[in-house]
Amino acid sequence: MSTTGNGATGRGLGHVVVIGAGVAGLAAAHRLLDRGARVTVLEAGDRVGGKLLPGEIAGVRVDLGAESMLARRPEAVTLAREAGLGDRLRPPATATAAIWTRGALRPMPKGHVMGVPGTAAALAGVLSDEGLARIGRDTDLPRTETGDDIAVGEYVAARLGREVVDRLVEPLLGGVYAGDAYRISLRSAVPQLFQAAQTHDSLTEAVRAIQARAAAARQTGPVFLGIEGGVGSLPLAVADSVRARGGEILTGTPVRELRRGGPARPGAADEARAGAAQARAATGDGAVGHGVWRVVAGDRVLHADAVVLAVPARPAADLLRAESPGAAAELAAVEYASMALVTLAYRRAGLRLPEGSGFLVPPVDGRTIKASTFASQKWGWIAEQDPDVVVLRTSVGRHGETRVLGRDDAGLVEISRHDLREATGLDAEPLETRVTRWTDGLPQYPVGHHARVARIREHVARLPGLAVCGAQYDGVGIPACIASAYAAVDQLDGDPGGVAELTANPVQSLHGGAGE
Repeated sequence: MSTTGNGATGRGLGHVVVIGAGVAGLAAAHRLLDRGARVTVLEAGDRVGGKLLPGEIAGVRVDLGAESMLARRPEAVTLAREAGLGDRLRPPATATAAIWTRGALRPMPKGHVMGVPGTAAALAGVLSDEGLARIGRDTDLPRTETGDDIAVGEYVAARLGREVVDRLVEPLLGGVYAGDAYRISLRSAVPQLFQAAQTHDSLTEAVRAIQARAAAARQTGPVFLGIEGGVGSLPLAVADSVRARGGEILTGTPVRELRRGGPARPGAADEARAGAAQARAATGDGAVGHGVWRVVAGDRVLHADAVVLAVPARPAADLLRAESPGAAAELAAVEYASMALVTLAYRRAGLRLPEGSGFLVPPVDGRTIKASTFASQKWGWIAEQDPDVVVLRTSVGRHGETRVLGRDDAGLVEISRHDLREATGLDAEPLETRVTRWTDGLPQYPVGHHARVARIREHVARLPGLAVCGAQYDGVGIPACIASAYAAVDQLDGDPGGVAELTANPVQSLHGGAGE
């Protein structure tokens, strides 16, 4: 057996094909190379990175996808360092944000867990007097049973009133999932609250217990980090590392078929790999111990000892339909939300913006945009590139909201400028604008999501040498996707512990300030 640089033990994984070159697929490839595997990554699109996309506007480098990553978990930060980006990790220049509600920009409250307060005072200024008084009734109410799962909005509204959900929980969750708080799973989306609710009759007491544990842990440093040049540079750096260590990455290569079993007429190399796999199975040496997989991609047919499926739910369902109809049916039922990011660049001269990183917008207020990031104020590295240019961005679109996204790019810019003017008074003509559409970009985590993930993995486990990972399973944030990838590799290497842990305890994805 070979020992990898990170202390893991290689167990004869052989040739592994990774389908999908988003951050999860690339992280899986990176870890597989640590384990001594031969790796081929297949990506249908013309670039790597998935929802992480670096770009440029008015000569300034920016992110056109996700812009920050949770730093209180190790996966994303560690991978960035391993890929050579350690000296480019940057905290936000400001940690203050606002919420645009009830006709004004109001300071984002502190002392809450994903919008759920430990005391009514924590939401003073955002909620009405009636809303604050409703929070105070929480300790007088009988226990609210959560059962196996419950919607975040339903549970919080029952304890604290709808105004807490509509004014704060909804915009924070919307920034992560672009979804509906009254449909989103408490167990999967805010697992720490779900767990606390099992042992506390009062929701505010549960929040205070979570806050006390966090204080006792004495975590220091920023909650979120960005990368100079953009978080979109992370998958590019990981891809470079994969290639430098002998991995193959093929873009523009959609996979059309995934089947178990070797080729009818294998070549010498295929026979050698199949023979090695059979020998491992006969001797018990190695975790794979099965025949090869047949992967048809473009005009190529590849044969692999194992496959990591790191694509969104619908293409994953298509590829698994022949070998695992059960997993395919579950994956096909996963819903997605579409959204668009509107990036705007302005001349700094005469421009005045509120302080902070930006603001969130509750849907209940009837605005079109759901958030805005003052990117040049949030990230020092953006401001430093050109002090005469100010970059902002807005996000538009929520689950089931198709009408607004049906507008052309000019229409999305127009409504973004209208809402920015209403919120901040900004009425200048932008130097340049860019619209980035993320169609079916965010998987939804409705009530019962954890059970669906468990069923998918139960079906997949019946196919030796196959593992799945990505945002549709254990969390939508960057660390969650990487953790999912690492668990998939561990599973192929004979260690199911990581998959079991993630299935039981998904990674909570937090909102990185305003305009994530």
